[in-house]
Amino acid sequence: MNQPTTPVENSNTKTVEDMRSLFKKNDQVADQTRIKLNERKIFGINLMGSPGSGKTTLLEGLIDQYQGQLSELGVLEGDLATERDADRIRNKGVSAQQISTGSVCHLSAAMVSESMEQLPLDDIKVLFVENVGNLVCPSKFALGTHKNIVAVSIPEGDDKPVKYPVMIRMADVVIFTKVDLLPHFDFDLERSTREIKEINPNALILQTDIKTKHGFAELWKEILGWAQKNDAELL
Repeated sequence: MNQPTTPVENSNTKTVEDMRSLFKKNDQVADQTRIKLNERKIFGINLMGSPGSGKTTLLEGLIDQYQGQLSELGVLEGDLATERDADRIRNKGVSAQQISTGSVCHLSAAMVSESMEQLPLDDIKVLFVENVGNLVCPSKFALGTHKNIVAVSIPEGDDKPVKYPVMIRMADVVIFTKVDLLPHFDFDLERSTREIKEINPNALILQTDIKTKHGFAELWKEILGWAQKNDAELL
């Protein structure tokens, strides 16, 4: 005789089904967004990291080191509230659109798809999407971008990669930011690097210092190399 399903079991099953439906719809929009980016020859990068990891500062450093026209860069800034990060990018001379999520702890593909249409896409060659500061939620939602960069700052502690392995696994590049602060923190860079490699052997690991501009040229070399390869594969 079959046992009756309890209300709790029904509730759990419905929650799982709702989440699967949510992810499926998000992935469908992400796929369409990537098609749009490919059609316009725009290379998209999803930049993630915890609050205060230096994501916006990293973008500012990249802007300062860019060798082309600033009109070729675009930024979508995800945050719970305010236009402050977008204003910082605009003050650098780059087009930026703020995505204010309210209480939502991540960007969705729909948010990105809608907001990027507010940018001058005909001019843009590289689109950065700065995700909401979080090392958990953004890892679950595809945005339609081509590569994932995860920022880990020295003040956060060297155990962040092993505590948030899902985020590290999806990273194409892991960047240690604020490396100028290494002398002031008990941060084992060698161990953290080794643990990242154990979690994701394919991840490129870089270091950046906004004061000396260390690491930005190498990061640009990687980004532009990806973009050129992506364009070649679309031909």
